[in-house]
Amino acid sequence: MKTSQHTNINGYIATFPADVRKALEEVRTTIQKAAPKAEEVISYDIPTFRLNGNLVHFAAYTKHIGFYPGASGIEAFKKEIASYKSAKGSVQFPLDQPMPLGLITKIVKYRVKMNLEKAKTKKSTK
Repeated sequence: MKTSQHTNINGYIATFPADVRKALEEVRTTIQKAAPKAEEVISYDIPTFRLNGNLVHFAAYTKHIGFYPGASGIEAFKKEIASYKSAKGSVQFPLDQPMPLGLITKIVKYRVKMNLEKAKTKKSTK
């Protein structure tokens, strides 16, 4: 089993150049504000927020910030993310453009709502 190179989000962000760190911090702060009760962890060796399960992940690459809200988060906002490169559970925000913080906020709040509803459903079926 591969061990994580990073032990916390601060350590992860610190490994990047200043301009990328700024973008990562913007994304992180936006997620924190949209999901204040979420726990910050490193999962899959990238920054992750958890609240009753994985909420979102994000990571820096050469030319973009990868944002991973899962398939439901992508599907729910497919019109808003249409101008970005995306896949089933991810979207790429180019580093040469401002981070779409309003869109990230909406996606994170949607994921919080979904995770809380899922948690309620699990409790009521026990």
